[in-house]
Amino acid sequence: MAVGKNIRTYFEGQWHNGDAPIMRAADHGAWLGSSVFDGARFFDGKVPDLDAHCARVNRSAQALMLTPTVTTEQMVGIIREGLESYAADAAVYIRPMYWGIDGDATAIIPQENSTGFAICLEEIPMAPETASATLGTTRFRRPVLESAVVNAKAGCLYPNNARMLHEVRAKGFSNALVADALGHVAETATANIFMVRDGEVFTPTPNGTFLAGITRARHIENLRADGVTVHEAILGFDDFHNADEVFMTGNMSKITPITALEDTQYQVGPVARRARELYWDWAASTR
Repeated sequence: MAVGKNIRTYFEGQWHNGDAPIMRAADHGAWLGSSVFDGARFFDGKVPDLDAHCARVNRSAQALMLTPTVTTEQMVGIIREGLESYAADAAVYIRPMYWGIDGDATAIIPQENSTGFAICLEEIPMAPETASATLGTTRFRRPVLESAVVNAKAGCLYPNNARMLHEVRAKGFSNALVADALGHVAETATANIFMVRDGEVFTPTPNGTFLAGITRARHIENLRADGVTVHEAILGFDDFHNADEVFMTGNMSKITPITALEDTQYQVGPVARRARELYWDWAASTR
């Protein structure tokens, strides 16, 4: 088990204490990158949108030509069983995952019905309410469906995100604002992105180059129900430089205000604070 982390692993039909080894050297996922995962969060005794995250990991598997072996309902049940060993006030990151085991004769295409499955539960604190981030720009871009499996939450996509983060952190920023192939803003290196102008909210139109996240959709629904106008639009970097507020949304931290985009400074504004409040109120109403 990693030092300071309370980890449990579900593998081969049972729960194991600690960070259990699950993949072999010759597994397709180990050397050819056929792995997918998803992430949900347990916090305040709740697991918001757990079923949606479990359903998405099955869709991701299919996009990577892997055969899902666990239904959404079964996965939800297994995860809830595993969470019973954690304190009610614990904050746990939940990662169901699949990977290819065998390939065909050429070892490139994952063999049908030869899929590994595991769930990792890892105790990771939620970010404090006062947390914020800064953004820099990067020369690396989001790929398109014709060149990468952008319709999956696939492990093989993340080295590109790591390049983005490495580049901007060397310049003193904590995350990257990333363009798609046409130069329009897509997302950050780790989360979806929103901006506010004159009280209205804008977020990039899902165009197949990034995952329009489950938490993103939840914030849009909550804000619209609260009477806020939310636009999905084609946005450029100038739009973000001219914004009144900017914030990221994602499963790990739910919402993170942005205080700078390179030399443009922002205050943590009322829309981001309201979006956070709405999310936590909604989450409290879930199981």
